[in-house]
Amino acid sequence: MGILNVTPDSFSDGGLSLDPVRAVERGLEIEKNGADILDIGGQSTRPGSEIITEIEEIERVIPTIEKLAPLLKIPISIDTYRAAVARRAIDAGAQVINDVSGLRLDSKMHTLALETGTAVVLMHSRGKRQALHDQQPAEKPEVICSELSETIEKAVVNGLDPKSVIADPGFGFSKNRSTNLKMLKQLDVFSTLGYPILVGVSRKPFINLAIPDHEVASWSTAPLVALAVGNGAHAIRVHDVAEMQIVAKTLDAIETAVTRKD
Repeated sequence: MGILNVTPDSFSDGGLSLDPVRAVERGLEIEKNGADILDIGGQSTRPGSEIITEIEEIERVIPTIEKLAPLLKIPISIDTYRAAVARRAIDAGAQVINDVSGLRLDSKMHTLALETGTAVVLMHSRGKRQALHDQQPAEKPEVICSELSETIEKAVVNGLDPKSVIADPGFGFSKNRSTNLKMLKQLDVFSTLGYPILVGVSRKPFINLAIPDHEVASWSTAPLVALAVGNGAHAIRVHDVAEMQIVAKTLDAIETAVTRKD
């Protein structure tokens, strides 16, 4: 899953694709680099980010989706917790809803998912939008898995097709550095959910290298992606698609070589 942030303030690439023309160019580049899904977001959820209006979020993402949808061969995911934004995005051509709140923050999102039949990424997080990063950190992967299971099962019991669900443990949301790393090492805990697992660790600062340079951040992402893929992630959400695809394909080649019977 390749990331396209049409925001001025995302923690890693804010402002780089805010212009619609540049955003379309970047979206096509992400597909060319090998992404299977393009994830487009117009509202940063980094710690300390400004909460924009629904109208502003729509104005950021919809022109880009409208222009990219006819050009792309891969599906578009809309990264939003607002049902009105998701509806407009789906009407414009998006096929996946990526909700960091796990359908908690907007009660209409569940209804929209039922009506449209889109795939839905349900992420683990805690608290209201204003306090997503101010919650007591979860410390054990088993607790996080249990809470995510409750989120998913609530959605499924209320009619959401289980085949449409993708589970996201929510790296960086209500977790401290130690917990994030434990989750990567113990990612198989989440396999008990019975749903595909999406991992988003790209350029996130919890590895604490204290070096803000984006090129260095990409290098520090590589071992995190390697751990995620090696420990059972079905999808990875990344900024640097071409580079991280090399990481994933290398691991696949190693696994194939190890398990092949000569």
